[in-house]
Amino acid sequence: MTASVPEFAPVAAPQRVAALDALRGLALLGILLSNVSGFAGPLLELHDGIDPALRGADRAWATFVYVAINDKAWSLFALLFGMGFATMLARAQAAARGFVAVYLRRSLGLLAIGLIHAWLIWAGDILVTYALCAFALLALRKLSAQTWLALGGALYAAGIGWMLLIAAALTVPGVAVGGPQDLAAAQAERAAEVAAYAHGDYAAATAQRLWFFFDFVVSGWTLMLPLTLGLFLIGAGLARSGVLADPQRQRERLRAMLAWGLAVGAALTAASVALTATPSTAVFTARSMLAQTLHLAAGLPLALAAIAAIVSWLHAGARWPLRFAAAGRMALSHYLTQSLVATWLMYGYGLGQWGRWSYSTLILAALALFVAQMAFSTWWLRRFRFGPLEWLWRAFTYARWPPLRVERAAG
Repeated sequence: MTASVPEFAPVAAPQRVAALDALRGLALLGILLSNVSGFAGPLLELHDGIDPALRGADRAWATFVYVAINDKAWSLFALLFGMGFATMLARAQAAARGFVAVYLRRSLGLLAIGLIHAWLIWAGDILVTYALCAFALLALRKLSAQTWLALGGALYAAGIGWMLLIAAALTVPGVAVGGPQDLAAAQAERAAEVAAYAHGDYAAATAQRLWFFFDFVVSGWTLMLPLTLGLFLIGAGLARSGVLADPQRQRERLRAMLAWGLAVGAALTAASVALTATPSTAVFTARSMLAQTLHLAAGLPLALAAIAAIVSWLHAGARWPLRFAAAGRMALSHYLTQSLVATWLMYGYGLGQWGRWSYSTLILAALALFVAQMAFSTWWLRRFRFGPLEWLWRAFTYARWPPLRVERAAG
Protein backbone atom coordinates (compact mmCIF):
# COMPACT_ATOMS: atom_id res chain seq x y z
CA MET A 1 0.00 0.00 0.00
CA THR A 2 1.47 3.36 -1.02
CA ALA A 3 1.39 6.14 1.54
CA SER A 4 -0.39 9.25 0.39
CA VAL A 5 1.66 12.41 -0.02
CA PRO A 6 0.35 15.43 1.88
CA GLU A 7 -0.99 18.08 -0.44
CA PHE A 8 0.66 21.48 -0.54
CA ALA A 9 -2.28 23.84 -0.21
CA PRO A 10 -3.38 27.03 1.60
CA VAL A 11 -2.60 26.66 5.28
CA ALA A 12 -5.49 26.00 7.66
CA ALA A 13 -6.03 28.28 10.67
CA PRO A 14 -4.92 25.71 13.31
CA GLN A 15 -1.58 25.31 11.50
CA ARG A 16 -0.78 29.02 11.36
CA VAL A 17 2.04 30.53 13.41
CA ALA A 18 0.27 32.77 15.91
CA ALA A 19 3.29 35.01 16.48
CA LEU A 20 3.59 35.69 12.76
CA ASP A 21 -0.05 36.77 12.48
CA ALA A 22 0.15 38.91 15.63
CA LEU A 23 3.31 40.65 14.43
CA ARG A 24 1.79 41.19 11.00
CA GLY A 25 -1.23 42.86 12.59
CA LEU A 26 0.97 45.16 14.67
CA ALA A 27 3.07 46.02 11.63
CA LEU A 28 -0.09 46.80 9.67
CA LEU A 29 -1.11 49.32 12.33
CA GLY A 30 2.32 50.92 12.19
CA ILE A 31 2.21 51.18 8.41
CA LEU A 32 -1.19 52.88 8.58
CA LEU A 33 0.08 55.46 11.07
CA SER A 34 3.20 56.02 8.97
CA ASN A 35 1.11 56.56 5.84
CA VAL A 36 -1.29 59.09 7.34
CA SER A 37 0.67 62.13 6.20
CA GLY A 38 1.01 60.59 2.73
CA PHE A 39 -2.75 60.17 2.45
CA ALA A 40 -3.45 63.79 3.35
CA GLY A 41 -0.35 65.49 1.94
CA PRO A 42 2.23 65.24 -0.83
CA LEU A 43 3.97 61.87 -1.00
CA LEU A 44 7.14 63.75 -1.91
CA GLU A 45 7.14 65.07 1.69
CA LEU A 46 6.49 61.71 3.36
CA HIS A 47 10.09 61.40 4.57
CA ASP A 48 10.57 65.03 5.56
CA GLY A 49 10.34 64.28 9.28
CA ILE A 50 8.36 66.32 11.79
CA ASP A 51 6.61 69.34 10.30
CA PRO A 52 8.08 72.33 12.20
CA ALA A 53 4.79 74.19 11.86
CA LEU A 54 2.95 71.68 14.07
CA ARG A 55 2.16 72.58 17.67
CA GLY A 56 0.63 70.97 20.73
CA ALA A 57 -1.00 67.57 20.28
CA ASP A 58 -0.30 67.62 16.54
CA ARG A 59 3.43 67.93 17.19
CA ALA A 60 3.33 65.29 19.94
CA TRP A 61 1.66 62.78 17.62
CA ALA A 62 3.99 63.62 14.74
CA THR A 63 7.01 63.18 16.99
CA PHE A 64 5.77 59.82 18.25
CA VAL A 65 5.06 58.51 14.75
CA TYR A 66 8.37 59.73 13.34
CA VAL A 67 10.52 58.48 16.22
CA ALA A 68 8.77 55.23 17.12
CA ILE A 69 7.08 54.04 13.92
CA ASN A 70 8.43 55.52 10.68
CA ASP A 71 10.93 53.16 9.00
CA LYS A 72 10.30 50.60 11.77
CA ALA A 73 6.87 49.36 10.66
CA TRP A 74 7.75 48.68 7.02
CA SER A 75 11.05 47.07 8.11
CA LEU A 76 9.09 44.77 10.42
CA PHE A 77 6.62 43.93 7.67
CA ALA A 78 9.45 43.10 5.26
CA LEU A 79 11.07 40.79 7.83
CA LEU A 80 7.71 39.07 8.30
CA PHE A 81 7.38 38.63 4.53
CA GLY A 82 10.67 36.74 4.55
CA MET A 83 9.52 34.69 7.52
CA GLY A 84 6.33 33.80 5.68
CA PHE A 85 8.37 32.71 2.67
CA ALA A 86 10.53 30.39 4.79
CA THR A 87 7.45 28.93 6.48
CA MET A 88 5.74 28.32 3.15
CA LEU A 89 8.90 26.74 1.71
CA ALA A 90 9.21 24.42 4.70
CA ARG A 91 5.60 23.32 4.28
CA ALA A 92 6.16 22.60 0.61
CA GLN A 93 9.23 20.52 1.39
CA ALA A 94 7.36 18.62 4.10
CA ALA A 95 4.56 17.88 1.64
CA ALA A 96 7.10 16.80 -1.00
CA ARG A 97 5.42 19.07 -3.51
CA GLY A 98 6.84 21.49 -6.05
CA PHE A 99 7.27 25.02 -4.77
CA VAL A 100 8.57 27.09 -7.67
CA ALA A 101 5.42 27.23 -9.82
CA VAL A 102 3.21 27.99 -6.82
CA TYR A 103 5.43 30.77 -5.52
CA LEU A 104 5.86 32.24 -8.99
CA ARG A 105 2.08 32.52 -9.31
CA ARG A 106 1.90 33.95 -5.80
CA SER A 107 4.47 36.62 -6.66
CA LEU A 108 2.82 37.43 -9.99
CA GLY A 109 -0.50 37.81 -8.19
CA LEU A 110 1.09 40.16 -5.66
CA LEU A 111 2.67 42.16 -8.48
CA ALA A 112 -0.71 42.55 -10.18
CA ILE A 113 -2.37 43.65 -6.94
CA GLY A 114 0.46 46.08 -6.29
CA LEU A 115 0.24 47.67 -9.72
CA ILE A 116 -3.52 48.10 -9.35
CA HIS A 117 -2.94 49.69 -5.95
CA ALA A 118 -0.10 51.96 -7.13
CA TRP A 119 -1.69 53.10 -10.40
CA LEU A 120 -5.38 53.23 -9.54
CA ILE A 121 -5.68 53.74 -5.76
CA TRP A 122 -2.65 55.19 -3.93
CA ALA A 123 0.82 55.98 -5.20
CA GLY A 124 2.56 55.14 -1.92
CA ASP A 125 2.34 51.41 -2.62
CA ILE A 126 5.00 48.97 -1.34
CA LEU A 127 3.56 45.76 -2.81
CA VAL A 128 5.22 46.11 -6.22
CA THR A 129 8.62 46.37 -4.56
CA TYR A 130 7.79 43.34 -2.40
CA ALA A 131 6.71 41.33 -5.44
CA LEU A 132 9.90 42.09 -7.35
CA CYS A 133 12.00 41.07 -4.36
CA ALA A 134 9.90 37.92 -3.99
CA PHE A 135 11.14 36.71 -7.38
CA ALA A 136 14.74 37.16 -6.20
CA LEU A 137 13.91 35.44 -2.93
CA LEU A 138 12.62 32.45 -4.87
CA ALA A 139 15.89 32.24 -6.81
CA LEU A 140 17.79 32.07 -3.50
CA ARG A 141 15.55 29.44 -1.92
CA LYS A 142 18.21 26.69 -1.79
CA LEU A 143 20.61 28.64 0.40
CA SER A 144 21.05 27.77 4.08
CA ALA A 145 19.62 29.84 6.92
CA GLN A 146 23.07 31.20 7.77
CA THR A 147 23.68 32.18 4.15
CA TRP A 148 20.30 33.90 4.03
CA LEU A 149 21.21 35.87 7.14
CA ALA A 150 24.67 36.78 5.86
CA LEU A 151 23.50 37.77 2.38
CA GLY A 152 20.54 39.68 3.78
CA GLY A 153 22.76 41.60 6.15
CA ALA A 154 25.19 42.39 3.34
CA LEU A 155 22.44 43.69 1.05
CA TYR A 156 20.94 45.82 3.80
CA ALA A 157 24.36 47.19 4.76
CA ALA A 158 25.08 47.95 1.10
CA GLY A 159 21.91 50.03 0.85
CA ILE A 160 22.73 51.96 4.03
CA GLY A 161 26.35 52.32 2.88
CA TRP A 162 25.23 53.78 -0.45
CA MET A 163 23.20 56.42 1.40
CA LEU A 164 26.17 57.24 3.60
CA LEU A 165 28.32 57.73 0.50
CA ILE A 166 25.73 60.14 -0.89
CA ALA A 167 25.74 62.03 2.41
CA ALA A 168 29.53 62.25 2.24
CA ALA A 169 29.41 63.47 -1.36
CA LEU A 170 27.00 66.21 -0.32
CA THR A 171 29.69 67.73 1.91
CA VAL A 172 31.53 68.84 -1.24
CA PRO A 173 31.03 72.60 -1.68
CA GLY A 174 28.40 73.39 -4.27
CA VAL A 175 26.89 69.92 -4.19
CA ALA A 176 24.95 70.04 -0.94
CA VAL A 177 22.59 72.87 -1.80
CA GLY A 178 20.88 73.08 -5.16
CA GLY A 179 20.26 76.31 -6.93
CA PRO A 180 17.02 78.26 -7.11
CA GLN A 181 15.96 76.25 -10.15
CA ASP A 182 16.25 72.96 -8.21
CA LEU A 183 14.20 74.30 -5.34
CA ALA A 184 11.59 75.73 -7.67
CA ALA A 185 11.32 72.39 -9.48
CA ALA A 186 10.81 70.54 -6.19
CA GLN A 187 8.14 73.01 -5.10
CA ALA A 188 6.39 72.68 -8.47
CA GLU A 189 6.31 68.89 -8.13
CA ARG A 190 4.69 69.17 -4.71
CA ALA A 191 2.20 71.72 -5.99
CA ALA A 192 1.27 69.34 -8.83
CA GLU A 193 0.54 66.60 -6.29
CA VAL A 194 -1.72 68.89 -4.29
CA ALA A 195 -3.55 70.05 -7.40
CA ALA A 196 -4.13 66.50 -8.64
CA TYR A 197 -5.13 64.89 -5.37
CA ALA A 198 -6.84 67.71 -3.50
CA HIS A 199 -8.70 69.30 -6.40
CA GLY A 200 -8.46 67.04 -9.45
CA ASP A 201 -10.86 64.42 -10.72
CA TYR A 202 -10.06 60.70 -10.80
CA ALA A 203 -8.31 60.98 -14.19
CA ALA A 204 -6.02 63.73 -12.92
CA ALA A 205 -5.21 61.77 -9.76
CA THR A 206 -4.47 58.65 -11.78
CA ALA A 207 -2.16 60.57 -14.11
CA GLN A 208 -0.32 61.89 -11.07
CA ARG A 209 -0.02 58.39 -9.61
CA LEU A 210 1.46 57.09 -12.86
CA TRP A 211 3.92 59.98 -13.01
CA PHE A 212 5.00 59.33 -9.42
CA PHE A 213 5.43 55.62 -10.06
CA PHE A 214 7.61 55.92 -13.15
CA ASP A 215 9.56 58.97 -12.02
CA PHE A 216 10.12 58.26 -8.32
CA VAL A 217 9.24 54.68 -7.42
CA VAL A 218 11.15 53.10 -10.29
CA SER A 219 14.21 55.29 -9.78
CA GLY A 220 14.05 54.57 -6.06
CA TRP A 221 14.39 50.83 -6.67
CA THR A 222 18.18 51.19 -6.84
CA LEU A 223 17.99 51.64 -3.06
CA MET A 224 14.72 49.99 -2.09
CA LEU A 225 15.24 46.65 -3.83
CA PRO A 226 18.50 45.72 -2.04
CA LEU A 227 17.15 47.00 1.28
CA THR A 228 13.89 45.09 0.95
CA LEU A 229 15.49 41.88 -0.32
CA GLY A 230 17.98 42.11 2.52
CA LEU A 231 15.15 42.30 5.04
CA PHE A 232 13.35 39.41 3.34
CA LEU A 233 16.45 37.23 3.61
CA ILE A 234 17.09 38.14 7.24
CA GLY A 235 13.48 37.29 8.09
CA ALA A 236 13.70 34.01 6.19
CA GLY A 237 16.92 33.07 7.96
CA LEU A 238 15.44 33.79 11.37
CA ALA A 239 12.34 31.74 10.62
CA ARG A 240 14.36 28.77 9.38
CA SER A 241 16.57 28.96 12.48
CA GLY A 242 13.51 28.32 14.64
CA VAL A 243 12.86 31.73 16.19
CA LEU A 244 9.11 31.38 15.60
CA ALA A 245 8.66 27.63 15.83
CA ASP A 246 10.94 26.90 18.80
CA PRO A 247 11.43 30.03 20.94
CA GLN A 248 12.49 27.93 23.92
CA ARG A 249 15.64 26.73 22.14
CA GLN A 250 16.16 30.19 20.64
CA ARG A 251 15.77 32.12 23.89
CA GLU A 252 19.39 33.36 23.93
CA ARG A 253 19.10 34.64 20.38
CA LEU A 254 15.78 36.30 21.23
CA ARG A 255 17.32 37.99 24.26
CA ALA A 256 20.19 39.28 22.13
CA MET A 257 17.80 40.52 19.45
CA LEU A 258 15.79 42.40 22.07
CA ALA A 259 18.71 43.91 23.98
CA TRP A 260 20.93 44.82 21.04
CA GLY A 261 18.00 45.79 18.83
CA LEU A 262 16.68 48.27 21.36
CA ALA A 263 20.11 49.70 22.15
CA VAL A 264 21.33 50.10 18.57
CA GLY A 265 17.95 51.21 17.20
CA ALA A 266 17.43 53.81 19.92
CA ALA A 267 20.97 55.14 19.47
CA LEU A 268 20.59 55.49 15.70
CA THR A 269 17.19 57.16 16.05
CA ALA A 270 18.50 59.56 18.69
CA ALA A 271 21.48 60.47 16.51
CA SER A 272 19.20 61.07 13.55
CA VAL A 273 16.88 63.36 15.48
CA ALA A 274 19.86 65.17 17.01
CA LEU A 275 21.12 65.97 13.52
CA THR A 276 17.70 67.19 12.38
CA ALA A 277 14.11 66.14 12.99
CA THR A 278 13.06 67.80 9.72
CA PRO A 279 15.25 66.30 6.97
CA SER A 280 14.10 67.86 3.71
CA THR A 281 13.86 65.86 0.50
CA ALA A 282 13.18 68.93 -1.63
CA VAL A 283 16.88 69.79 -1.85
CA PHE A 284 19.26 67.36 -0.13
CA THR A 285 22.04 68.43 2.21
CA ALA A 286 24.65 66.28 3.91
CA ARG A 287 22.93 66.79 7.26
CA SER A 288 19.46 65.83 6.04
CA MET A 289 20.78 62.84 4.09
CA LEU A 290 22.76 61.54 7.05
CA ALA A 291 19.77 62.03 9.35
CA GLN A 292 17.53 60.07 6.97
CA THR A 293 20.14 57.33 6.64
CA LEU A 294 20.50 56.87 10.40
CA HIS A 295 16.74 56.93 10.83
CA LEU A 296 16.29 54.26 8.16
CA ALA A 297 19.12 52.14 9.58
CA ALA A 298 17.37 52.15 12.97
CA GLY A 299 14.41 50.32 11.43
CA LEU A 300 16.08 46.90 11.26
CA PRO A 301 17.37 46.59 14.85
CA LEU A 302 14.12 47.93 16.30
CA ALA A 303 12.05 45.60 14.12
CA LEU A 304 14.19 42.67 15.31
CA ALA A 305 13.61 43.80 18.89
CA ALA A 306 9.85 43.90 18.27
CA ILE A 307 9.91 40.34 16.90
CA ALA A 308 11.91 39.13 19.88
CA ALA A 309 9.59 40.85 22.36
CA ILE A 310 6.34 39.55 20.88
CA VAL A 311 7.64 35.99 20.40
CA SER A 312 9.01 35.93 23.96
CA TRP A 313 5.83 37.36 25.47
CA LEU A 314 3.67 34.87 23.64
CA HIS A 315 5.93 32.02 24.73
CA ALA A 316 5.63 33.25 28.32
CA GLY A 317 1.84 33.11 28.08
CA ALA A 318 0.89 36.69 27.18
CA ARG A 319 -2.36 36.86 25.23
CA TRP A 320 -2.72 40.52 24.28
CA PRO A 321 -0.63 40.29 21.06
CA LEU A 322 -3.09 37.71 19.74
CA ARG A 323 -5.72 40.43 19.54
CA PHE A 324 -3.85 41.66 16.45
CA ALA A 325 -3.61 38.21 14.87
CA ALA A 326 -6.97 38.28 13.08
CA ALA A 327 -6.09 41.58 11.39
CA GLY A 328 -2.69 40.11 10.53
CA ARG A 329 -4.34 37.20 8.75
CA MET A 330 -6.18 39.72 6.57
CA ALA A 331 -3.29 42.16 6.15
CA LEU A 332 -3.53 42.43 2.36
CA SER A 333 -7.27 43.13 2.40
CA HIS A 334 -6.83 45.70 5.17
CA TYR A 335 -3.84 47.40 3.52
CA LEU A 336 -5.81 48.09 0.35
CA THR A 337 -8.93 49.02 2.32
CA GLN A 338 -6.95 51.63 4.23
CA SER A 339 -5.87 53.22 0.96
CA LEU A 340 -9.39 53.10 -0.48
CA VAL A 341 -10.93 54.69 2.62
CA ALA A 342 -8.22 57.33 3.02
CA THR A 343 -8.19 58.44 -0.63
CA TRP A 344 -12.00 58.49 -0.73
CA LEU A 345 -12.00 60.76 2.34
CA MET A 346 -9.15 63.04 1.32
CA TYR A 347 -9.00 63.27 -2.46
CA GLY A 348 -10.93 65.67 -4.64
CA TYR A 349 -12.82 62.88 -6.43
CA GLY A 350 -14.04 61.67 -3.01
CA LEU A 351 -15.14 63.77 -0.04
CA GLY A 352 -12.40 66.32 -0.65
CA GLN A 353 -11.14 66.64 2.93
CA TRP A 354 -7.51 67.22 1.88
CA GLY A 355 -5.95 69.88 4.13
CA ARG A 356 -9.01 70.22 6.37
CA TRP A 357 -8.04 67.81 9.14
CA SER A 358 -5.38 68.40 11.78
CA TYR A 359 -2.64 65.83 12.19
CA SER A 360 -4.18 64.68 15.48
CA THR A 361 -7.52 64.16 13.79
CA LEU A 362 -5.86 62.13 11.04
CA ILE A 363 -4.12 59.89 13.59
CA LEU A 364 -7.28 59.39 15.65
CA ALA A 365 -9.23 58.57 12.48
CA ALA A 366 -6.55 56.06 11.50
CA LEU A 367 -6.72 54.43 14.93
CA ALA A 368 -10.51 54.27 14.71
CA LEU A 369 -10.27 52.67 11.27
CA PHE A 370 -7.82 50.07 12.54
CA VAL A 371 -9.98 49.22 15.56
CA ALA A 372 -12.88 48.72 13.16
CA GLN A 373 -10.69 46.49 10.99
CA MET A 374 -9.69 44.42 14.01
CA ALA A 375 -13.32 43.92 14.98
CA PHE A 376 -14.31 43.10 11.41
CA SER A 377 -11.45 40.61 11.13
CA THR A 378 -12.64 38.69 14.17
CA TRP A 379 -16.22 38.63 12.86
CA TRP A 380 -15.15 37.64 9.33
CA LEU A 381 -12.74 34.87 10.32
CA ARG A 382 -15.37 33.18 12.45
CA ARG A 383 -17.25 32.61 9.22
CA PHE A 384 -14.56 32.48 6.54
CA ARG A 385 -11.09 30.96 6.28
CA PHE A 386 -9.39 33.90 4.56
CA GLY A 387 -9.83 37.60 4.00
CA PRO A 388 -11.56 38.49 0.70
CA LEU A 389 -8.39 39.53 -1.14
CA GLU A 390 -6.34 36.78 0.48
CA TRP A 391 -8.85 34.25 -0.84
CA LEU A 392 -8.57 35.58 -4.40
CA TRP A 393 -4.78 35.67 -4.11
CA ARG A 394 -4.68 32.06 -2.92
CA ALA A 395 -7.02 30.98 -5.70
CA PHE A 396 -4.60 32.43 -8.25
CA THR A 397 -1.59 31.00 -6.39
CA TYR A 398 -2.88 27.43 -6.19
CA ALA A 399 -4.83 27.52 -9.47
CA ARG A 400 -8.06 26.47 -7.79
CA TRP A 401 -10.69 27.97 -5.53
CA PRO A 402 -9.86 27.11 -1.90
CA PRO A 403 -12.82 26.55 0.46
CA LEU A 404 -13.87 29.89 1.89
CA ARG A 405 -16.52 29.21 4.50
CA VAL A 406 -15.59 27.77 7.88
CA GLU A 407 -17.13 24.34 8.33
CA ARG A 408 -19.15 24.14 11.50
CA ALA A 409 -19.34 20.94 13.50
CA ALA A 410 -22.69 19.20 13.31
CA GLY A 411 -24.84 18.90 16.37
